[in-house]
Amino acid sequence: MNIILLGPPGAGKGTQASRLVAGRNMVQLSTGDMLRAAVKAGSPVGVKAKAVMAAGELVSDAIVSALIGERLDQGDTAAGVIFDGYPRTAAQADALDILLAERGSALDYVVELEVDEAALIERIVGRFTCAHCGEGYHDVFKLPTVAGVCDVCGATEFKRRPDDNAETVSTRMAEYRAKTAPILPIYEARGLVRRVNGMADIDEVSAAIAGILGS
Repeated sequence: MNIILLGPPGAGKGTQASRLVAGRNMVQLSTGDMLRAAVKAGSPVGVKAKAVMAAGELVSDAIVSALIGERLDQGDTAAGVIFDGYPRTAAQADALDILLAERGSALDYVVELEVDEAALIERIVGRFTCAHCGEGYHDVFKLPTVAGVCDVCGATEFKRRPDDNAETVSTRMAEYRAKTAPILPIYEARGLVRRVNGMADIDEVSAAIAGILGS
């Protein structure tokens, strides 16, 4: 089962991908992580990518696609792949079709977590974590039982991500729309797109995705 999982920052895409990895043995392929790993490992594609980045240029579609192909050949993707951050252009979408076909496979679904932008901003801006154990909280939805004291470890220091503000989140939403706009019509025309309410409870979202992918 090969899928593209789409969703703006804060939609819960990472959580759902982690559940698919744990529950189905799928492999999550994030191009950013893969680029860093390839450069560190000094693989043929990594060497090319390093030279391009060192020159201050953007890594080409060809290099990114070669990186995906290199990763697909590692032998641990039999249970399926979650493509994260790829493809982002029509050219990359075409390249992915070729890469999968060459390996006797194909793309099954494009699953998009739909969100209400205003509600998502409220969700992200209000979140904070315990500085000691990392337990997550929210100004509206989940405050500590005792004000200022972590429910889990009893610590009294909390922290917020500096980019969890309305302006930054709105910018990231706009970037997401710009990146997905070129590829969604391609997959919609092929009947591969499925949409899930990303604002629902985490377990409900997982159940909806499971319903799409089948048991």
